[in-house]
Amino acid sequence: MALTPGTRPGPYEILAKIGEGGMGTVYKAIDTRLGRTVAIKTLAAGHGQRSLQEARAIAALSHPHICVLHDVGPDYLVMEYLEGAPLHGPLPLDQALRVASEVVDALDVAHGKGIFHRGLKPANIMMTSNGTKLLDFGLAKMSIDPADDATRTIAGTLVGTAAYMSPEQALGKPVDARSDVFSLGAVLYELCSGRRVFERESLLDTLNAVVHDEPPSLESPAAEIVKRCLAKQAARRFQTMADVRAALQQLRMKKADRAQGTPSIAVLPFANMSRDPDDDYFSDGLAEEIINALAQVPDLKVIARTSAFAFKGKNEDIRKIADALGVTSILEGSVRRAGTRIRVTAQLIHAEDGTHLWSQRYDCEMSDIFAVQDEIAAAIAGALKLVPTSERRMPSLPAYEAYLKYRSYQWQFTREASQRSRECLERALAHDPEFALPYAGLADYHLALASVGGMPASEAMPRARQLATRALEIDPELPEAHAMLGIIAGHYDYDWGEAERRFRAAVKREPLSTHLRQWYASFWLLTIGRSDDALLQLARVIDEDPLCQMWHYLRSQVMERLGRRDEALDDLRTAIELDPKFWLGPVHLGILYAIRGFYHGCHSPVRATVPPIGRVAERVECDEPRLTRHAACCRSLRVAARRAPGLGVTPTIEKFLERCRPIPEAILEASITISCDLAPPSSPLLRDSQSQTLDVLNGTANGSGRTG
Repeated sequence: MALTPGTRPGPYEILAKIGEGGMGTVYKAIDTRLGRTVAIKTLAAGHGQRSLQEARAIAALSHPHICVLHDVGPDYLVMEYLEGAPLHGPLPLDQALRVASEVVDALDVAHGKGIFHRGLKPANIMMTSNGTKLLDFGLAKMSIDPADDATRTIAGTLVGTAAYMSPEQALGKPVDARSDVFSLGAVLYELCSGRRVFERESLLDTLNAVVHDEPPSLESPAAEIVKRCLAKQAARRFQTMADVRAALQQLRMKKADRAQGTPSIAVLPFANMSRDPDDDYFSDGLAEEIINALAQVPDLKVIARTSAFAFKGKNEDIRKIADALGVTSILEGSVRRAGTRIRVTAQLIHAEDGTHLWSQRYDCEMSDIFAVQDEIAAAIAGALKLVPTSERRMPSLPAYEAYLKYRSYQWQFTREASQRSRECLERALAHDPEFALPYAGLADYHLALASVGGMPASEAMPRARQLATRALEIDPELPEAHAMLGIIAGHYDYDWGEAERRFRAAVKREPLSTHLRQWYASFWLLTIGRSDDALLQLARVIDEDPLCQMWHYLRSQVMERLGRRDEALDDLRTAIELDPKFWLGPVHLGILYAIRGFYHGCHSPVRATVPPIGRVAERVECDEPRLTRHAACCRSLRVAARRAPGLGVTPTIEKFLERCRPIPEAILEASITISCDLAPPSSPLLRDSQSQTLDVLNGTANGSGRTG
C-alpha cells in the first residue's frame, strides 16, 4: 500500500516517506488525536500475517532499547518515531562495545520472552540521542511457534540479511537464541572493522560463506568475543545473551582499568640463555618468584603464573599479550647461568606503546639471587609509583632450588610429575627444615592423593594436617597452611567452626594467590551456601589468571551445582579451548550433555579433541534405564548431606539426584570410567582409585565413615 503526504490511514496523517525495503515501506506521520509524531510501517501485499507477527513480538517486549509499538491498523503498524541514523561501522572500540552491550540487553529480554529476532543487522539498529534502538521484528520467531521457515522472505530482504544469518538459519534449520548470537557477532565484526564479515558478490556465494567460511582475522581486542559468536556450530558459541554480556563487561572493565591507569602487570617467563636446557626450571622459577613478590604490592594487579606462562616460547607482540591479559605493563627478561655465577636482565615495558619504563642487568653469585628478586620487585614498584613490600625470610640456596623444581613439576598433572614434585619438596626440607612453604606443598600433595584415591583419606588427611601445622609453627601467618587446615577441618572432620576460623585467618590479608582464592571459594563459601560470594571469588581468580583451564573447569562445576547449566557448559568449552589436551574438560562436558538428555550427541563436541570419548559414548545410547548403581549413589550422597547439617547442601544434592534419575546405567558407569579411558597413560591415579569409587557407590567401602 503506497501512501502519499496528506493520506490518512485511520487517525494518522502521513507526512513523508522515510524508507522502503523488500518487505514494505516506513512513513513519518502524526497522530492527529495526540499531536504525536509516529512512524507507520506498511507491508507489501501478502505479508499481513508477518505484520501481525511483528506486532505480537514487539507488544510482548518492554525495554528502553527496543522500538515501542503504539498501535496496530488493518494493514500497518504504528511505532515510535526515532530521530537518528542506522548503525554504521567502524566505530571506536569503546563505542562499539557500548552499542553491542545495549543490543545484547534488548535481545536478552526478547529471548526471555521466547522471541528470537532472526533479522539482526546494522540496518535494524538505530542510533539515537538516547542510545540504540532495536527495530524490525518482522522475521522474529516465537519459541512456541511450530513453523520454522527460517529463510522465508522475499528477495530484497534476503539479500540485505544473508550476510548476518546464522548457518542454521541459512540452511533452513530450526533456530534458537544462539542464532541471534551469531548475527550479533557479524554486527560486532562490522562495528570493529568497517566491513561485512561474510559479504560476497552474489547471494548464493554469501550464503555459502556463512555456512562454510571462517571469518577473516580481526585486529581488535574484541576479536575473541567475535570469533566465539561466529562459531559455525551453535554449541561452540556463547549459549545465551547473558554470556555475551558477561564477556563484553569483562572486556570493558579491562579497557577501563587501562584508561584509568590502574597499575597491572604480567611477568612473562624469563628466557633461559644457559647452555643447559634443564635450567629452564630456574629461569621459570625466578619469574614466578617475582610474580609472588609483586603480588604482595598493594594496589597492583598481577596476572598469575599460568596465564603469563601461556606465552612461553611464543614470539608474540607485547601489545597483543597485554590485550589478551588485560594489563598495562609487561615484565620480560632472561637468565644466563654459568657455574656459581648468574646474569639476570629484566625490562619493564609500557603495554600501550611498547616503550621501556625500566631495565637493568644483574651479575651476581647464585647466593645473591634472593636479593636480586627483591631488588627487581622493588624497582618495578617504584617505576609504577607503588610501595614495595617488606623483606622476606629466604631459605638456603639448595632448598630454594629444590622448591623451584617442585614448582616446575606442579603444573604438569602427571603421575611422574606428582612423584617428582614430592621428591623435590622432601629434598628442600632436607636442606632447610625451617623452610615453611615445602610443608604446605606436601600437605597439598596429600590432599590431592586423597581426592583421586591415590591414598586412603584416613592416611592422607592426618598427614596433611601434620604438615600444615608444622608450616604454621615456622610461619604463623602462612595463608596456604591455614586454608589447608580449614579444608581438613570442614571436609574431613566436619568441624565447621574450626574450618571457619582457619579460612578467616587464611584470607584476612589481601592480595590472595589464585590457588588460595579458589580454595576459599570452593571449599568454604560454596560449602556453606554462599554461592554468589563463591562465584565472585572465582571471577576474580579468572580475571587474574584468565588463560588457566583449571579455573574455568572448576567454575563450571559450581555453575552446574547451582543449576546454571548453560554457563557450566560455556566454562567447560572455554577450558577445552584453552588446552585441548586437558582431559578433565571433555570428560565432564560429555557427562553434562548426558545429564541434559543429549545422549546421541554427548560425544560430538569433543570427539575431535579426545577420540576415546566415542568409545565410552557408545555405551550411552541405550534404551532401558537401570538404576541399581544410581540408587547406591543416592544413598551415599544423602549420607554426606546429613553429615553437614544446616549448610544448605541438601537441596542442591536432591536437585542433582532428581535430574539424574532418568539417566541410563551406562551413563552412570561412564561418569566413573570415562576419566580412566581418557587419562593419559602417564596419569593412572584415577585408575588406581576406580575400584574404591565403585565400592563407595555400592556401599561396600571400608574406613572410618569419612569421605575422601
